Amino acid sequence: MTDQVFDLAGALLVLAGAVLCFGAAVSLVRFPDVIGKMHAVSKPQVLGLICVAAGIAVSLRTWWAAGLALLIVALQLLTAPVAASLVARGAYRAGLARDDLLRIDHLTEDLRAAGYSRPVGTEAGHLDL
Repeated sequence: MTDQVFDLAGALLVLAGAVLCFGAAVSLVRFPDVIGKMHAVSKPQVLGLICVAAGIAVSLRTWWAAGLALLIVALQLLTAPVAASLVARGAYRAGLARDDLLRIDHLTEDLRAAGYSRPVGTEAGHLDL
């Protein structure tokens, strides 16, 4: 009986993770600019991977699977926010961010203070991704 409960819990966690990853994929297609896409993709994708790793660890019920799932989750939590931040910052500096969609823009003030100016013609986000 307990094996069936663990198998069901593992299957539900994997299914929830798959749904979250699918939601991230849909938002990648639907959002208009790089910054919106990065925000919409990074959060559900990380949570989806956590759910899938936890579901596999619960289904397999071994120490090595739990340790590997924990390692995967730790590395994902350490790298995903940094990578998303760097990609969004690079896209902003390259002029791929649409200014009309930004409510608060602290990065422009910081870049101006550092002596950096954005490329000409990128104020309206002319590049459509």
